[in-house]
Formats: sequence, C-alpha cells, structure tokens
Amino acid sequence: MHKFVRSLLTEWRKLGLPFSDETFVVAVSGGADSVSLALALNELERLGKLNLRFVIAHFNHNLRGEESDEDERFIRNFAENFDFELACGKIQNPESTIENQIGNLEQNARFARYDFLRQTAENLRAFGILTAHTLNDQAETFLLNLIRGSGLEGLGGIKTVRDFELHIPDSKNENLQSETEDFQSKSNIQNPTSKILLVRPLLKWARREATENFCRENKIEFRSDSMNENLAFRRVRIRKVLLPLLEDFNPKIVETLAKTANLLQEDFSQIKNSANFAAGNFQWKEPNSANILNLKEFKNLFPSMRRQILREWLKNCRGGLQKLDSKHLEAIENLIRGRRSGRTIELPNGETVIKRQGKLFFEKTKVEKSRTENYNQGLDFTKGENAIENND
Repeated sequence: MHKFVRSLLTEWRKLGLPFSDETFVVAVSGGADSVSLALALNELERLGKLNLRFVIAHFNHNLRGEESDEDERFIRNFAENFDFELACGKIQNPESTIENQIGNLEQNARFARYDFLRQTAENLRAFGILTAHTLNDQAETFLLNLIRGSGLEGLGGIKTVRDFELHIPDSKNENLQSETEDFQSKSNIQNPTSKILLVRPLLKWARREATENFCRENKIEFRSDSMNENLAFRRVRIRKVLLPLLEDFNPKIVETLAKTANLLQEDFSQIKNSANFAAGNFQWKEPNSANILNLKEFKNLFPSMRRQILREWLKNCRGGLQKLDSKHLEAIENLIRGRRSGRTIELPNGETVIKRQGKLFFEKTKVEKSRTENYNQGLDFTKGENAIENND
C-alpha cells in the first residue's frame, strides 16, 4: 500500500468515519489535491479497506471559458476510467452571480460551489462531503485571517470535520444547472433532514507536494487553474510571495502555521463551550419578542467569553454574522463598558444595538425586517475585509 493511501486510511480511523454502508460526495476540481484524494479512495475500495459509495462532484464555475470546460471533460473521463458515479454542476451566467471584482470573486465562487455540493449531498442522502484541503490550505488560511485581524476563531482556520447545515432553498437558482443522475432512488441511508458532515481528510497531514507526487506516481495528469497564478488574489500572493519568504526563517513554516491553527482551534472550542454554558445566566429574549441581552454581571466575564457570547447573541438576532466586522464588535463592547444609557450602535442593513436600563436591545428597521423575511441566507455573498465569521 502506498504511503499516501496508508496515511489517508490512518486519518479515516482517527476521525471515526464509517467504513461501510454509507455514501460520501467527493468534491473534485481536477487539481492535484482533489484528484489524489479520489485516487486514494479508489485504491482503498479496491483493497477492500472501505466499502462505501463515493460519488464525485464537480462544479464548473464557467469563469475561464474553454479552460473551465476542459476541467469538466477531464473529470468526466477520470470518473469513467475509475468507475466513479458523477454529479456535475455549472454556472450558466457567471456575470450575473459573481461580481466582477477581485475582492468578491473567490468568496462568491466558494458559496456557489458549496451550495452545489450541499444540493448533491441532500439528493444522495449522503453521510458526508469530502474536500481535499491540505496543510498548505490551512497555513494560507491562517495567514489570510491574521492579516485581516481575525480573532481566535478565525486564526483557528479550517476545521477537519464540521456539520454542514442542510436547508432547502425557497427558489431554485436559475443560473445553476445541476446534473445529478437519479440518485434519490439509490440511497436511503440517512434521513434527508439529518446533518451532513463536511470532512477534510487530508488537512492535518498532506502537503501539496505529496498530492502532486502521488498523482505523478500513478501516471495521472491533473489540471492547473490559471487563476492560481494570478497575484491579484490575496491568497495567491500569500502562496507565491509571503510563504516563500517565511520559509527562509523556518523551512517547515507550512507545518508550523497549520499546527498553530490547530492549537488555537482547540483553545477556541474550549472557550466557546464555556461561554455557551455561561450564557444560560443571560436572558436573550423576552415575551415582547425584542432581542435583548442582559448586562448584569456581563462585564465581569473574561473578555474572550464576553466576546463569544456577544457574537452568538448577534448571530441569533441577525440570523448570521454576514457584513459584520471587528469594528462593530469593538463599538458594542465600548457601549457595554460605558456608563451612559440610550446610546446606539449602527450595524449593516439598518440594524441597531441600543443600550438602556442595563440591557442591550437589537432592533431592525421595518424595511429591513421585510427584506429579511424573504432573505435566502445561503446566497449572501458579501463579506468584509475584517470579517468576524470564519466560513471555512
């Protein structure tokens, strides 16, 4: 058994993932990382180590013209050669769904891709979605969030396993063409209302060099995305410019940053659990349906716990943390520490936080309330430079 395949099997055991009778969606772009993951899973099936149903899912963002279509053709041939089932999705009109701004392009494309993966997993009643994020991705994400000024959660980077919340869109995205053969009748393992896991089985051990070498040793060509060479993208500048500079100080900087992210992730998890327990002492809602946070004893909490409770309160009130950044949290914390009552902090979308009578009140304008009722949360692609929510 190849070392790469053996390492994947070891990680599969560590993560406690099922070995039989379940379905997984494998996100494959055509790059070395995702192709190596699919190859290793195929090998584990062939050796009888896994008895699972793997369905490759490829999303064509239609951003690079013929190059994007070549990626799709490559994946179709790959799936056929290795006897994988295949689901393909494609943006039909990318200009109407992805803004022509470098700052939003990556984030918007990511949302569209994950929405397709979610739809595919729901149709399959899948246990989980597998993506091929590596140690390099973790190190790059850590640096991205450090530069943005993220807090502990952001610096924790990408999670190896997390719940992928299911929701059925109110209306179909007309620009998304999804091709999924009749999967519904083939898998009934999970209840469609159950949570699907998002799993990154390469994240803690595989470097990008290892995935490329594994493909080459198997004589499998992989696709290269020309956008990964475009220095207009911040992540590409980190990969091509910043990380090579840091390697002069520490040749194992990728592993070091990834390990640091994992340690911070563990610390944040403990803080979050403690904050959630402490939050039981604060009443978040009253009978009049106003969103209220009682401040009695709130200021006496550790700052990290106080910030986490505040984040969860805002998330609960707003339905998410989109468009909020660190300056909004800082303003609210200053409001809490101040002695004056009646002061107001303005948030995006016409929202406000008001302090009076020892409490914080979250309010929305009437216009925004109407818009929120019709809001498809999964399609809000806007995210500030100092975003406080880490959507990995």
